[in-house]
Amino acid sequence: MVNHLLQGCLYFTANSLARVLTAIAEEEFKKTGLAPNYAFILMLICEKPGLMQKEISEYLQLTPSTITRFVDKLENKKLLARRTEGKTVCVDPTEEGKALLEDIKAAWERLYYRYADVLGTEESERLTEMSWKAALKLEGK
Repeated sequence: MVNHLLQGCLYFTANSLARVLTAIAEEEFKKTGLAPNYAFILMLICEKPGLMQKEISEYLQLTPSTITRFVDKLENKKLLARRTEGKTVCVDPTEEGKALLEDIKAAWERLYYRYADVLGTEESERLTEMSWKAALKLEGK
């Protein structure tokens, strides 16, 4: 009975799914030397150099303070660099950061195939779309 109650709870099932996916992602991204969130930030900055931290926060739906900590760490690793334009601070990839981009993309692809092989491509894509839409609705967007 208790198990059925938990399975019927979006909060519980979403967190359970997140834990499983996080474990798989950490395993795949370990080969890059970065945790998945750090790798996603670096990939975003390589794709869109010069983003402001606020924009990074919006793209990744993480708080600005979390982005600041992540960028600090990536800057300490010499993978990102901040530059100031007037009152605006922009973030750019370094050459070392750009050099990791292919490894990051390969890890992202391996992650996708790990769960798509189990769930199936259609179910994976449907679950991803439904999760994204649900998150936006619950945030009031």
